[in-house]
Amino acid sequence: MSITATINAPSGPIRVGAGERLTIIGGPCALESEKVAIEVGETMRECCATLGLPYIFKASFDKANRSSLGSKRGPGLEEGLEILGKIRETVGVAITSDIHTAEQAEPAAEVLDILQIPAFLCRQTDLLIASGEAAALHKRCVNIKKGQFLSPSEMAGPIEKVRSTGCQDVIVTERGTFFGYHRLVTDLIGLGDLMELDVPTCFDCTHSAQLPGASASAENRVTGGRRDRIPMLANAAAAAGVQAIFMEVHPDPDRALSDASTQIPLAEAPAILKRIAAIYEAAGHR
Repeated sequence: MSITATINAPSGPIRVGAGERLTIIGGPCALESEKVAIEVGETMRECCATLGLPYIFKASFDKANRSSLGSKRGPGLEEGLEILGKIRETVGVAITSDIHTAEQAEPAAEVLDILQIPAFLCRQTDLLIASGEAAALHKRCVNIKKGQFLSPSEMAGPIEKVRSTGCQDVIVTERGTFFGYHRLVTDLIGLGDLMELDVPTCFDCTHSAQLPGASASAENRVTGGRRDRIPMLANAAAAAGVQAIFMEVHPDPDRALSDASTQIPLAEAPAILKRIAAIYEAAGHR
């Protein structure tokens, strides 16, 4: 079975897999506004084009997994998909967002090029089956984020569930593994094990830098993180030879509605991308 996934982008198919160009998936964590989304999308598109890297825009229309009940979640399914559709058309890039229920799969697949399964939902059979069916019908891709609580080999189960529907364009994403309270670790041996599954592997360098619950208090329940470690993680993943790198990028991360501590400032993204592209090529991956 091929380990290449195809994304039908507006400018032509993007092939994610061994021997292909490193694909970049990036954008703001939450879909805050059309203005912010376009600013990030256009900047990332131009930077990736200069480096010869395929680019896919990411933003979540609903952040359902928030530390606090009062945290902002985004515009929701209907408005969010409308905005994302405009981004696809005006910026001219493929788009992805996460979905949280089986009922969201069909309307999301009408707009999104990749249906993203959140890590904390990666074993939910109904969600995986619905996503696979919708993706197969609309010729989309499904990206399954590895649960922070799972070993690499256990991701074979979620992959099998999606593929059972006839959807063969599947990606799996590493985003760190729980190491006690308030800590994630990036296990490079485990990343290598994940890359042995018969799907392309993506590495999420921003969520892997999270410190879940580390900044929580009775008044301010938020996830902490180490933004300063993100470039190092991205460099290591590029050297290891993952087929895609996922990063959350924002013009002003400290004011972002979600994951403020682990989003890359938009102004810093070009240098990070240039470095990982050079590492990827030097390591002989493409």
